[in-house]
Amino acid sequence: MSKLPKTNVKKSSAGLGLFAGEDIPKDTFIIEYTGEKITTDESDRRGGQYLFTLNKKYVIDGKGRDNKARYINHSCRPNCEVEIDEDDWTINVYSKRNIKAGEELNYNYGKAFWREHVEPKGCKCEKCRGALRKTS
Repeated sequence: MSKLPKTNVKKSSAGLGLFAGEDIPKDTFIIEYTGEKITTDESDRRGGQYLFTLNKKYVIDGKGRDNKARYINHSCRPNCEVEIDEDDWTINVYSKRNIKAGEELNYNYGKAFWREHVEPKGCKCEKCRGALRKTS
């Protein structure tokens, strides 16, 4: 197995974020989103902000601090993408483009998450913050 790119948890515009610790080439596997596999009913009962939907039946509860992928924030113009493998129940994060050392890693959380969690508070991604600065 090849070496995973170095990443660092640091302060970001949305709280804490995961940042590239070195240059990451396009199409590189960066990290797996890990945690307990639970049913959607259990997910609804527990609540929390680190719940990643696998499919209509299952969710990964990524609340554990050993899951560094939980620090990857939403972006409307992401530099990463997620691939879900339902055969082995893994959530893998890959680079969509070349990423420079020090750059925050992000992916698009999807429309449902956006409507429920991001839109009411306002998006804090670089694209949206830049648009706000231009209109201010």
